[in-house]
Formats: sequence, structure tokens, C-alpha cells
Amino acid sequence: MTLTDQVVKNIIKRLIKGQDYRIEVVALINAEFLQFAIDFFKIVIEAKFANKDVTVDWYKQTFLNSKLSSDEIAINSGLNKKTITNMYNSASKEIVIDASNEHYDVLYQSISNLIEAQPDIDLTLTIKFRGVSVELNINESLIVINTLAVKRSALRGGLWSTAGKRVEKYLMATLCKVYSVPFAHFDQSAIPASIREVDFYLINGDTYSRCEVKMMGRGNPESADSIFARESNVFVADKLSDLNKREADRLNVKWVELRDENGYKRFGTILKELGIPHTEFKGNLDAHLDKILSELLDK
Repeated sequence: MTLTDQVVKNIIKRLIKGQDYRIEVVALINAEFLQFAIDFFKIVIEAKFANKDVTVDWYKQTFLNSKLSSDEIAINSGLNKKTITNMYNSASKEIVIDASNEHYDVLYQSISNLIEAQPDIDLTLTIKFRGVSVELNINESLIVINTLAVKRSALRGGLWSTAGKRVEKYLMATLCKVYSVPFAHFDQSAIPASIREVDFYLINGDTYSRCEVKMMGRGNPESADSIFARESNVFVADKLSDLNKREADRLNVKWVELRDENGYKRFGTILKELGIPHTEFKGNLDAHLDKILSELLDK
């Protein structure tokens, strides 16, 4: 599942209208995770139907099979590729396979030690498929639960990151179009190659104002710090803390907090301060956004 154009549209509309956009991403995470869980359980069930024990050897042969992708092997072992990269400074398939097998052996031994140390603990996971039930013992259940937890974590990180990257430029272009900014003043293809790449530029003659977008919450000051460190001119965010705002004002960084009372309207003030031609928006915002987003994304 990918972040479709329709989801991008929904996120941008929610952001500009000062609404929480996170439900759109959470819905994608839930849908993809549930599909993964169903597919994963089907493979386990098929093994049980074939009278195979879900042992460490069987699991490794099936879920850590070298024919699978690196991402799948890592997840099935209880790791993700980012962790492997941090550990080994590489995520080549050979390293992923070795690291995954090593980690899985440690995990399996840890589960066995836990069960031996606490014999009173029991857990049975029952899966029903086409009217037939199969049961996983405590060893099997904990392996499955761990894999599902790692997969959801990986999905969560990946989709949140993708959402930010997919939305940034479209959000800025939408804001410009809301205020009828002439295209020449935000034409990203006109940015000289010698200028450092950022999320977006506003253009006024030979002046290129660096714009950064962060879809962060108030409890994430590190993201704001990185923006200030890059000497951005304009900072657009879903939420900003009072500390973020004070720091932006101190550094003369113009900011827009979309969830603020004035929300996107502050962008109009920034355009005026930067000398960017624009027209104050008056009208039906929903209908206008639908038209703008269709122009930007329906190609």
C-alpha cells in the first residue's frame, strides 16, 4: 500500500483547514498491518495443515528464506533494515541474512529461557481459517507476536516519513495557489543548481526564501531545532510550541502554525513581508482546495 494522491489531498486539506491529519496516515498503517497479519497467519496455518511443527528450523527455512526480500527477512527475524544498517554500517542482502539469522537464534533462546524460568506462564494463540482451528503454543505465539510488533513499528516509521516527504512541496504549492501567487514566484524548476536544496523556495527576483515544512507535534522540538540550524527563512508546521515560536522570532524566521487560530492565513502576511505578489483569499475554502489539489495532483 502506498500514500495515494487521494490521501495526499486529504492530508493537505486537513492541514490547511487546521484539522488533525494523522487519522489519514493511521488508517493506512492499520490497513497495511492487518493485511500483513492475515497473510502471515495464512502461511503459519498452511504449515500446520501440512502437519509441520512450527519449530525454529521450520520458521527459519520459511520466513528467513534467502529468496525473500531483505526487508521481509529482517522483519521476520524481529529486526528492521534500519537497525541492521546502524549495527553493521550496511544493509546488503548478505549482511541482512546473517544478522537476521543471528538475531533470530538469540530471540528463540531468550523465549526458551523465559519459559523455563517461568513455567507457570502459558499462552495459546488460536487461529481459525475456513472453519478449521489451529493452535500455536507459547514459543510459537511469542515469535509471531514479536514479528507482528516489529512489522507494525516498521510500517509506522515508514509511512510517517513518506507522508512528510510526499506532502511538503504540494502543501507549499497549495498555499501559494490559495493566495493566487504567480507561478514564477514559486516555480521550483527555476531554482539555480548552486542553491542548497530545501523543501521549497519562494522567489522574488534574485531573492530565494528558503521554506521548510514539518508535520510535527508540539512535543517534538528537535525537528524545529534542525530547521533553525539550516537558516530557513520560512517555517510551516502543523503545530509549534511557544518555545519554537519565540526561537523563530529571535532568529527572524517567519513561521506558520497551521493548527493556530489564524492558521494558514499567516502565510498571506508572510507573502506581503517578502514582497511576493498575491491576492487575499475570499470564498469557499473547501471548493477552492478541491480545485487546486486537482490541478496539482490529477495529471
